[in-house]
Amino acid sequence: MKTNLITRKGFELLQQELNTLWKVERPETTKKVSWAASLGDRSENADYQYNKKRLREIDRRVRYLRKRLEALKIVDYSPQQDGKIFFGAWVEIENDDGEKLNFRIVGPDEIYGRNDYISIDSPMARACLKKQVDDDVEVQTPNGNKTWYVNKVIYKP
Repeated sequence: MKTNLITRKGFELLQQELNTLWKVERPETTKKVSWAASLGDRSENADYQYNKKRLREIDRRVRYLRKRLEALKIVDYSPQQDGKIFFGAWVEIENDDGEKLNFRIVGPDEIYGRNDYISIDSPMARACLKKQVDDDVEVQTPNGNKTWYVNKVIYKP
């Protein structure tokens, strides 16, 4: 089950994607389907088949985004969060080997295409919540428990 939390910027990006799909891509694809259908035999018409498939993909994504946007709760930065790790925090952690990780804890809808974002639902994020600088973070991994140390916690409101 996905957590229904999202940052304001993430919500705006999903809203923008929905608007682009509905107001730009769908009308263009519909025109292409109509044009290809007017050429005659649809069974061997690659333009028709491809654009019809693309139209179904657009419609499926639009339906998903509309439902998801209704369910999401925007979490804005609050000054009370300073110093501790909560949703929306940029975190730097380090292990005993000197390996450092920098990431932001965000909602599951925001992590795609970003290497520096992790989902609030991930084991790493769950282990980090409510920790502060110089705290130890125990994370369960398939290879056993790993210990990380919190170096930095910042919020960019």
